[in-house]
Amino acid sequence: MTDLRELYQQVILDHSKRPRNFHDMPQATRMAEGFNALCGDRVKVFCKVDGDAITDVSFTGSGCAICTSSSSMMTQSLKGKNLEQARDLCDRFRRLVTGQDKAEEVMEKLDKLVVFSGVRQYPVRVKCATLPWHTMMAALDKEDGLVSTE
Repeated sequence: MTDLRELYQQVILDHSKRPRNFHDMPQATRMAEGFNALCGDRVKVFCKVDGDAITDVSFTGSGCAICTSSSSMMTQSLKGKNLEQARDLCDRFRRLVTGQDKAEEVMEKLDKLVVFSGVRQYPVRVKCATLPWHTMMAALDKEDGLVSTE
């Protein structure tokens, strides 16, 4: 368990300092914006969907290290997935960080995202980790309005 905690800290720091896919995407076919009123995280996700495939994903915004790193890793994980796989991954991630699934049970499906299992120990941080994922689901479902963690 200590190894997973150390990996969690390393991954969070790496992705928060050097977020991947952090840019606007003018050619996005889907977009949504999310806000966490509790800590002020704000994220906008962009994705390019061609048929049933997510061909590109990016994000912009400002937030805590957990929100930024979760956004960064989410974009890496969803690129190349079809819409059903993306929705399934979003649900599995939510279940992991809320404690509904154990890390060992979903390790194969979530790969590197399993490091976020440590978030469940800090309930106030669960919203930080899940905000980009809820926002992505809104983008995939073409929902209008601001996504909130409340």
